Amino acid sequence: MHPFQFYLKLGFQHISDLAGYDHILFLVALCAIYRIQQWRNILILVTAFTIGHSVALVLASLDIFTIPSNIIKFLIPTTIFITALNNVLGSTSVEKPKKMGRNYAMALFFGIIHGMDFSNYFKALLMDPTTILVPLLGFNLGIELGQLLVVLVIVSVSFFFLNIVGAKHREWNLFISGAAAGMSLLSMLENKFW
Repeated sequence: MHPFQFYLKLGFQHISDLAGYDHILFLVALCAIYRIQQWRNILILVTAFTIGHSVALVLASLDIFTIPSNIIKFLIPTTIFITALNNVLGSTSVEKPKKMGRNYAMALFFGIIHGMDFSNYFKALLMDPTTILVPLLGFNLGIELGQLLVVLVIVSVSFFFLNIVGAKHREWNLFISGAAAGMSLLSMLENKFW
């Protein structure tokens, strides 16, 4: 298998693996506040998250910056909790440019944290950090494709409940964000590093 295809598949599997549900839960929390009509905003958020993920892989692969695994295992559910909390506290102003800019910055920063979780494994696969371009491109394209598939499912479920069932957007956001916050809080307690 060509290295690009190998890393593309690896990136896709990284996202679609239900055993690593934290990534999917983050995407659920990230999308909870948006309607299907805001698909461009969702795509930009997901891409910002992927860019952050890429930055983390580069930083760790080149030995520029790493975070100990036990701290990352705690920080990942913390990012989900903060995203869910942000959804609930700021849900009425989601379309304002200032709010969108903050959401993009959060997605980018949280992508760095999530990327740090996979960085040691990615670094071990590389063996030679000077050959990082093709693996990084393949892996992140796989991640982006996987995320887009997950987001398509999330947005479809949201569309069904909001447009077919007739659920109110505010209640939907509270329900999804509350569930994500609860699950992430349990994970934070399981992964506390102190």
